[in-house]
Amino acid sequence: MSENRQSMSVGGCRLVHVILPDADSCYRAVQGRDARFDGWFVTAVRTTGIYCRPSCPAITPKRANVEFHPSAAAAQRAGFRACKRCRPDASPGSPEWNVRGDLAGRALRLIGDGVIDRAGVPGLAARLGYSERQLHRTLVAEVGAGPLALARAQRAQTARLLLETTDLPVTDVAFAAGFSSVRQFNETVQAVFATTPSALRSARRAGVVGEAGTISLRLPFRPPMSLEATLAYLGTRAIPGVEALTGEGYTRVLRAPGGPALVTLSPGGGSAVVCVVRLSDQRDLVTVVARVRHLLDLDADPIAVDAVLSGDPELAPWVAKRPGLRSPGAVDGAEMAARAIVGQQVSVAGARTVLGRIAQAHGATAFPGEPWLLFPSAEELAGLDPAELPMPHARGAALTGVAAALAAGELELDTGADRDAARAALVALPGIGPWTADYLRMRALGDPDVLLAADLAVRNAARHLGLDLTGHRPDWAPWRSYATHHLWATLSPTPKRTPS
Repeated sequence: MSENRQSMSVGGCRLVHVILPDADSCYRAVQGRDARFDGWFVTAVRTTGIYCRPSCPAITPKRANVEFHPSAAAAQRAGFRACKRCRPDASPGSPEWNVRGDLAGRALRLIGDGVIDRAGVPGLAARLGYSERQLHRTLVAEVGAGPLALARAQRAQTARLLLETTDLPVTDVAFAAGFSSVRQFNETVQAVFATTPSALRSARRAGVVGEAGTISLRLPFRPPMSLEATLAYLGTRAIPGVEALTGEGYTRVLRAPGGPALVTLSPGGGSAVVCVVRLSDQRDLVTVVARVRHLLDLDADPIAVDAVLSGDPELAPWVAKRPGLRSPGAVDGAEMAARAIVGQQVSVAGARTVLGRIAQAHGATAFPGEPWLLFPSAEELAGLDPAELPMPHARGAALTGVAAALAAGELELDTGADRDAARAALVALPGIGPWTADYLRMRALGDPDVLLAADLAVRNAARHLGLDLTGHRPDWAPWRSYATHHLWATLSPTPKRTPS
């Protein structure tokens, strides 16, 4: 990383992660089948033309026969095909892009959200404020592939998911995955997987079985992960009608480009989360999966996080109690802004009640005949009279002001936003102070290095543990968001699950 580098020990060698460890260190990780490096790089074998994740159980190839690439897209661009055994294209994403707020990091997060499929490379470049040429040059230098190659790799993975988990006709899968033609779809599947779409479907893997009209996925992550703690955090703050923690898992509605989507998340055993998705438009699968991964922080590097935070003797016992605790993100910027503003000076339970009233009064029914609600969009919130909102007038005005800025494109609250610019824009708005801006930076923008030192609960937890937050603890960087969640977790009761 350019500013905050993290390191790991592999085979006695200290690795410093920038874009790609040196080749000898990569090879030692492959020899040890070290799953911690899945997603950091892929191993391409020249003699077979196949690329694998570092933890692939196959026989380790000779050092002279391998080369290393920083992404699946880069390996595909070099002419290699994905291993059918370890499925490297389905590895967790590189945690480096969670930390980096530069052009490459923002671009990769937006590509993951499906921006190229919706707006093309020109739309991605315009969103980032750079020329297409500069964007392409930066991505090739950083991850070994340009934006189109990265999007192509993502479409191929989406196509495989649809072929293996749904009964959609192959032609429908092609367009749902974002391909412009069936011919392009067939050629890409053949190039990436060395097989045909029909063969992929006939060789379906045993997996989670969902109801008719749903897609059942297993979303990988790097262990350890305190998934129950993450689901409990989300369940404690669940907006009635929009989300719920039940015996089946955590379920919520989210606003996708093609219409409402419903996701249910539950432990899947091993290093995966079971995600059952119901879509209004199959083409939204990429976007929905990307937002769920951000919500659960599935691309984090928990070993690196826990190693830094465990260096504090007062915090270390709590890190050991919840190894792999994540920093949950968000699925919608306007909704998260409402959560932050409503929760400024009220309890978590009180904020839930107020947000539930807003959803009930101004939200839309997500699915006809069902109780699920879509939380109001930025445009809908911007059009409300602050006096109609169940909160003090000044706070209601702050909410509609943020919503108006979002609706006008003057403010961006998603993982592709420039973090410093977004925070500056937030604090310039009436009624938005540093706590609200930093909370949104942590959750909506996915910044892993935000310590909410002024938060009352954080201060109380720190005082109870004997922790000094003076100076905002630079020794916890770049993982201060995780420290914030560990401090909150010391005070948080386990929420009750409602009946399914």
